Amino acid sequence: MPMETEQATRSRLTSQMLPALSLPSTAGGAVDLAALPAGRSVIYAYPRTSEPGQPAPQGWDMIPGARGCTPQACTFRDHHAELAALGAGVFGLSTQPTAYQQEMAERLHLPFPVLSDAEFHLTDALDLPSFTADGMRLLKRLTLILRDKRIEAVLYPVTAPERSAEEVVAWLKAHPL
Repeated sequence: MPMETEQATRSRLTSQMLPALSLPSTAGGAVDLAALPAGRSVIYAYPRTSEPGQPAPQGWDMIPGARGCTPQACTFRDHHAELAALGAGVFGLSTQPTAYQQEMAERLHLPFPVLSDAEFHLTDALDLPSFTADGMRLLKRLTLILRDKRIEAVLYPVTAPERSAEEVVAWLKAHPL
């Protein structure tokens, strides 16, 4: 089966409703994706953040788009107030377990929850693009902009993680509610 193009992925995901499932959150408990508040939400998906003192997966630096998860999280942190002023709630998303995400969220002072899809429920339900590195199934970097629980836009691929939040801010300004 041929690989889906980036444009086909964007087209396939746009207009889909989020499935009724809950994901563990660094804010405690779980977030029910089908019960997100009205308005806009942003879910930025990333492969994984580095674990302090642990080596990167084998060949990590050679995988296009793999590096940059921590700078991406920091850019959403730094633009959080602006995104909120534009009416968008923010969530990070990776397949790392919540316990590690909690450490990372605290270390980086993230003002928004990070969701864990370690069981691949959302990844499989939406057929989100993923890849395998060092035996781990990881999400490819993409951003879902939601409006009333429906995917309104998909920014994919995200090639400059350090500018990811700026691109979302620009999109939201160009598409006001």
